[in-house]
Amino acid sequence: MEVEKRSIQNSFIPDAWSSLKTFTNARIALGRTGVATPLKEVLDFKMCHAHARDAVYSALAVEELERSLELFQMPVMLVKSKAGDRAVYLQRPDLGRTLHESSVTHLKNETSHSTDVAIIIADGLSAIAINEHALPVIKKLIPLLKQAVLTIAPLVIAEHARVAIADEIGSILQAKLSLILIGERPGLSSPDSMGAYITFDPKPGTTDEARNCISNIRPEGLSYDLAAEKIAKLIKASLQLKLSGVALKDDERLLR
Repeated sequence: MEVEKRSIQNSFIPDAWSSLKTFTNARIALGRTGVATPLKEVLDFKMCHAHARDAVYSALAVEELERSLELFQMPVMLVKSKAGDRAVYLQRPDLGRTLHESSVTHLKNETSHSTDVAIIIADGLSAIAINEHALPVIKKLIPLLKQAVLTIAPLVIAEHARVAIADEIGSILQAKLSLILIGERPGLSSPDSMGAYITFDPKPGTTDEARNCISNIRPEGLSYDLAAEKIAKLIKASLQLKLSGVALKDDERLLR
């Protein structure tokens, strides 16, 4: 009898909200085993946490990206931030926002005229996201920008970079607007989420309220097609209105 009673107490008890799990990847309605979280959910949490840590320490596939970008027949430039390695990058966010001196020289030597848009591809806090999602989005985005008769600066791949590094890059490349595709901070259900940040009149010292962000770009989130379309519309509206950030609303009436 005692064994039977203990078995009942330790059996899995489903949560009344289980049906809501079809609408989100968030950890809801986990159920319980006795008074504890089920072992399956505990192990799943540990695995997702491991994936998130791996994403933070992942490396940008620079050579593969560079080869893939040759498809567009545009110059591709490689730059680095002042954060010399991943450990420094994680401990000193300020260094990830600033270009290394050699990269500043490299960009200046290759800049000859102003353009409408500078596109930067940066590892951020999840190089995995960029390795998997940057190219599919760019393949859909560049034709939309060319269709709008916008000029594009040389494509830039930035290592150990934070969002604000696009301000310095865009300024040196004499671009009216900068777009940075960057790996977002990994969540426990999304270690490969990519973000896009748009800044009009990029220059060092620009603060975050001057940017527009499109987040969670990945097959399980915002699709490549929708992301490219939304980015292109925001870029065109930003250049037209000569502003970005909180002053530029993500409004369908505005983005037509």
